Amino acid sequence: MEKSSIAVKCHSQLWFVLIASFLFVFILLLSDYSALSAGRNTQGVTYFISNFANVIVNQDHSSSPPHHDHTTPTSSSSNESMSWLTLNVTNSTTTANNNTVKSVVINNPPVQPMSSEIGKKNSDSDLCLGRYIYVYNLPKRFNHDLLKNCHSLQRWTDMCPYISNMGLGPRIKNSKKQLVGNGWFATNQFLLEVIFHNRMKQYKCLTNDSSLASAVFVPFYPGLDVGRYLWDYNISVRDASPLEFVKWLSHRPEWKKMWGRDHFLVGGRIAWDFRRQTDKDSAWGSKLMFLPEAKNMTLLSIESSCWNNEQAIPYPTYFHPSKDSEVFEWQRRMRKRKRRHLFSFAGAPRPDSKDSIRDMIINQCQSSTSCKLVGCHRGANKCDDPLNVMKVFEASVFCLQPSGDSYTRRSTFDSILAGCIPVFFHPGSAYVQYLWHFPNTPSKYSVFISEKDIRDQKVMINETLHRIPKRQVSAMREEVIRLIPRVIYADPRAPRLETVEDAFDIAVKGVLDRVERIRREMKEGKDPGIAFPELNTTKFDMPGPGRERKLRSFRQHK
Repeated sequence: MEKSSIAVKCHSQLWFVLIASFLFVFILLLSDYSALSAGRNTQGVTYFISNFANVIVNQDHSSSPPHHDHTTPTSSSSNESMSWLTLNVTNSTTTANNNTVKSVVINNPPVQPMSSEIGKKNSDSDLCLGRYIYVYNLPKRFNHDLLKNCHSLQRWTDMCPYISNMGLGPRIKNSKKQLVGNGWFATNQFLLEVIFHNRMKQYKCLTNDSSLASAVFVPFYPGLDVGRYLWDYNISVRDASPLEFVKWLSHRPEWKKMWGRDHFLVGGRIAWDFRRQTDKDSAWGSKLMFLPEAKNMTLLSIESSCWNNEQAIPYPTYFHPSKDSEVFEWQRRMRKRKRRHLFSFAGAPRPDSKDSIRDMIINQCQSSTSCKLVGCHRGANKCDDPLNVMKVFEASVFCLQPSGDSYTRRSTFDSILAGCIPVFFHPGSAYVQYLWHFPNTPSKYSVFISEKDIRDQKVMINETLHRIPKRQVSAMREEVIRLIPRVIYADPRAPRLETVEDAFDIAVKGVLDRVERIRREMKEGKDPGIAFPELNTTKFDMPGPGRERKLRSFRQHK
């Protein structure tokens, strides 16, 4: 009887233990299922992997020299890290290492977004991949000291007022509210070097580590340098700074990375001023761009010549906005402007140039009641007044842009700024110049009349422009107004524009694309050195049938 009662008790306890064990295992299974369900949540796993990857990256950064703050892993190394992490997480959920994943999932708080500071850092770094630029700290004699001697920069003009406001010049008084905002300055057309350099200081992808740089900017002011010596100085004086400059440059370790093919500089004068053809003292300009080292660099200037290592970028205008809203408001105003003149011309004749058509254009303008002439002959000061020039262009449908001392004109960009459709007479005035900034199809934003037809008196400008349908004129004007952000340089003292690209942004992007193409060709075993100093003898040929197709083909090869 005693044994029987003991057996019953043991049996009861056994059942109790079994039931309790079953309940315990069941609870554990439920807990495991919950953890596994959380593991199936894509966001949860992504969060775990992403943050672990960030820790790895941050650890790498913390063990690197300070200048590596700008770095991000390359896409290939990043993918390798992510693949390794994904493999280990997958294995840990399917092997005896379950406890590792369990502890991570259970102990971590619910999924939270990365901190804004970390997210911003990684986002900025990613945006800069392939866009880093290294800027040389040149000896001051090549830039800063030139500005200190501003009184002697040009023979007939005191440039000191124009270097104020970081090269923008004196602020224009807008008492009659003709202009929008405070971004208007009496900017000198030859100060692009200073403006570009100051804009580069605000570039968000600068790096102090030249090994990370996709391109190298050289802040030499060659236009201001040679401008001092263009008259009454021998070639030894004009070439002194360029020779010192390339000697200094060629000894830099950054130079040997691609032997200068990733280097670029800006010229505030036309490229011909840096390509003296002979060593006679009577010849014009310096020989900077004919020096062996300079042949490997890319020159950005207000007008290019016939060599392939040059690219034209817009002249500075009077408008240097500090925020997007100023640009948009100006565009709105230009769309609403009433234009009482069919066409206008601001300029002076060229009596010493037998090939110039300026006299004929002035005569045609004066003989037409539809044309407004702004005379810029010696003694007249209307062309020196930005408000007067802009007022005329804003009231004109078309603005004539014939060649002057060279193919291009600053007036082209003033007219675009005013919403006035430019009329060109030579392809070298725009179509083969500003390939990064203007549309591929010239007829979308401009009118072309051949110089030869004007010279042979086969064309009357007034009649030609009157024949253009109004609908086409409206479309062209809208295209011109859309171009406004692309031909202005934002105020270097303000943060960069947020939603629009200005002329500086587009130029930098063009340089980066060019250098990347050269780097790719070098990896393929090609010799980019052949294309750099190559002379394009047909660049400025007068266009014939299929002009726009030829221009598009030319742009693609640039």
